[in-house]
Amino acid sequence: MCDKHTLPATVEGLQGSRRRRVWELAQNSHCPLVGVALPLGVLRKLVERVTGGRLLHDDYDIHVGAVSECALRNPLSEAIQKELERRYAGDIARFRAARSEDEVATLWAQAVADGNVPGAFWAGLTHPRCTPGLEQRMCRDIHMVQHRAGACVRADMDKVKALLADHARLLRELEKAQQRCQLLQKEKSAQAGRHEQQMMQARAAAIAKDTDIHGLRSALAELQAAVPELDARKRLANRVVQLEEREQALRGQVAALKEERDAARAAQAVAEAMQSSPAPVAAARLDAVEAPVRLFRRSVLCVGGRSGSVPVYRDVVERVGAQFAHHDGGLEDSAGQLDASLAAADLVICQTGCISHHAYWRVKDHCKRTGKRCIFIDKPSASSLLKSLQEVATAEN
Repeated sequence: MCDKHTLPATVEGLQGSRRRRVWELAQNSHCPLVGVALPLGVLRKLVERVTGGRLLHDDYDIHVGAVSECALRNPLSEAIQKELERRYAGDIARFRAARSEDEVATLWAQAVADGNVPGAFWAGLTHPRCTPGLEQRMCRDIHMVQHRAGACVRADMDKVKALLADHARLLRELEKAQQRCQLLQKEKSAQAGRHEQQMMQARAAAIAKDTDIHGLRSALAELQAAVPELDARKRLANRVVQLEEREQALRGQVAALKEERDAARAAQAVAEAMQSSPAPVAAARLDAVEAPVRLFRRSVLCVGGRSGSVPVYRDVVERVGAQFAHHDGGLEDSAGQLDASLAAADLVICQTGCISHHAYWRVKDHCKRTGKRCIFIDKPSASSLLKSLQEVATAEN
């Protein structure tokens, strides 16, 4: 007589509402059930707990042993049963609402579509309305799911390899970036050190300048204290400067008065000369004086002539309203002053008998270049000068 727990098929389960146990399932369902519904770590712990020791077998041997033990009721199969019931209690409750094989198949198809396979596989296999045909179909479906999972794993492994390669590349780039950052940090640190040193030097220089300023102010205060009449001396020095300027102005006034005195004496000498000169000269002088005032405020330069006759020349020129200027032609006056005198004159009278050759040619060249009128007189006398002025006045009229 056979034990009811070792019956291979579940005719009894189909007749009632009791869910099947793991050892009551078909043997071809044990391998996918153990492989899908129990993670390897959990399976190893169950086997070690049942056997009471640490297993040195690899994962494949433990899987094969657990699958073979699920064919019979034993401590290991009971432990697997209890673990599956606890782990997938929610899926079991969801499948409990199915009342027919079609409803169980529908729930299983939905679970496969949603990707919730392990719990639905256990709940569907142990459901009272699961027929051998449905069980076989679920095993085929789980087989294909495992193939797809393997393909996904391979794709994920390729992605992981690519990610690992990217990770390695990024690590290399990160290392290079860190090296660049370290170099930049060293450069910035050195630059900051130089700036700090320059700032310290600038502060030291500013402190030294402040110290020098304070010392100079102290020395100035000491000098002011040592010379209490310093302000009075300053005022006296300013007063001396003012007095010197006043003296210079007075000297200018004295010089002007002397020039007026010399002009008066020259006029007196001209008057005496007029009285002692022959009648033709006096008539010429009178004619010059009575000439039209076309030489008023004109500058007449007389180059050459005797130094004793200069006052007479001055008086003759000033009587016709002109301004008199004289240059001795390089005999005593500087030859460099001749160009300036020529440039300032409106009319040039050159007495050729009392002038140097160099001055003669300079006068002639200047008047030719500038178009300035120049009268050449052979005899250096007052009558010749009067005659020349009369010619100029007549020509301008």
